[in-house]
Amino acid sequence: MPIRKLPDAPPSVHIIGPTVFLVALGVGIGESYMWPRLVLLFGPEIRWLFLIGVTLQAVVMLEMARYAMATGESIFSGAARVFKPLMWFFFIVAIAVYIWPGHVSAGAAAFEQITGIPWVITAIAGLVLVGVVFSLAKVIYNLLENVLSLLIGALVLGTAVIAAMVGSWGDVADTITGMFSIGYLPQEAMSAAWFPVIVGACAFAGPSGMQQMWYTLHLRDSGAGMGAHIPKVRGLRHAGEEEEMPARGFMFDTDDPAEMAKWKGWRRWVTFDALLLFWGVTMLVTISFTVIAQSAARLNPGVQEALQRDDREAALSAMSDAVSAAGSSVLGVVFLGFIALIGLNATLGLFDSFSRGQADMTYNFVRGAKKIGMSRLYGVFLWAVIIFGILILLFGPADGPDEILDTLAFLSTFAMGAYCVTLLLVNNRMLPKPIRPKWWSNAIIGFGAVFYLGLLFYCLFAYGVAIG
Repeated sequence: MPIRKLPDAPPSVHIIGPTVFLVALGVGIGESYMWPRLVLLFGPEIRWLFLIGVTLQAVVMLEMARYAMATGESIFSGAARVFKPLMWFFFIVAIAVYIWPGHVSAGAAAFEQITGIPWVITAIAGLVLVGVVFSLAKVIYNLLENVLSLLIGALVLGTAVIAAMVGSWGDVADTITGMFSIGYLPQEAMSAAWFPVIVGACAFAGPSGMQQMWYTLHLRDSGAGMGAHIPKVRGLRHAGEEEEMPARGFMFDTDDPAEMAKWKGWRRWVTFDALLLFWGVTMLVTISFTVIAQSAARLNPGVQEALQRDDREAALSAMSDAVSAAGSSVLGVVFLGFIALIGLNATLGLFDSFSRGQADMTYNFVRGAKKIGMSRLYGVFLWAVIIFGILILLFGPADGPDEILDTLAFLSTFAMGAYCVTLLLVNNRMLPKPIRPKWWSNAIIGFGAVFYLGLLFYCLFAYGVAIG
């Protein structure tokens, strides 16, 4: 890679940045829907698995950022440098996992409970809205960061206020101590009916599937590290203003003490993002939802039996009723509004990320794609996934949002195990020795590969069933 100067790092302590994408995706259906359902069934002690999952994701985030900030390239380009078919593997996995409109469907289902409008209609309207907004944006990253920052701020404050009204300090204490009940798995949890659900929820503890890989593209567009030397992706309306993308990334002089000092500054910056903004905000919101779930279990003892009968909507309805009981029916409507908001957050982040990742791989590794341009390729993939999503909602095989989410959970677990292996190869083979990960980082990422793939294959061989 050509050598260029590393930009000066911003202050370590900051409010918003590219991590807002991971928070928007991390505080999603798993935290608001899948994990509260497990708490209603097995108690807050089951959350020790969530603690492992989200902590592992924070370390993955730091290691994904290592390659992206050092080179200005995505992790997909790094994978292609190791073994080009490995990159194409993720290209295919992304299509298999993220063409399913699961998150927008779940949000639309909550909106249906508020308004009575069929969830399919709302989900289709949401998909079209996302496409129009991204197509009209001048610089997509800037628009999305601002929108998601506002939505996440409303979500964090709103759920905390609702949890404070519904729950008690005892609920908060049970939630926190439950995270440290390492090894707790009641006999019912080890059944063929529920253990695969638990494994799927582990994949949905924080950003699931390939979302961490796409984070490297958001880092680049934010100008983090060597990403400052790479042009930004524009909306279709402004695609003609796009600057020419370089054929490869850049590297800074790792033998220069001044450059290494700047590199350490960037690592402090992203570490603050990982520990406080990502891990902290995700944990705060999930604590709020767990408190609400415990209150729902007290007010509606029959919800556990309903969930055991596979009535999946029982958890959401019980939590909404618990919130209503704390004040008025208006509060229950507000709670369902937050669920719909989570679906919108996730859809904005996922559709942008999918289109960004597929466009990046196509632009760099498909002959003739550079003539089309990165921004136009982004628009093609964006509208392709929107049109496919509409077709699935209208004519697809899945019966409602729950089955769509089951498909996502299974495929996400597989993708996460695979990206842990890829991350180890890229960072330890492609980066200069002075900036390679420490042994303990490699050990945690290696554990992640065993954790996700091990749980996945255990479900397949022990129960003969897929995740979810």
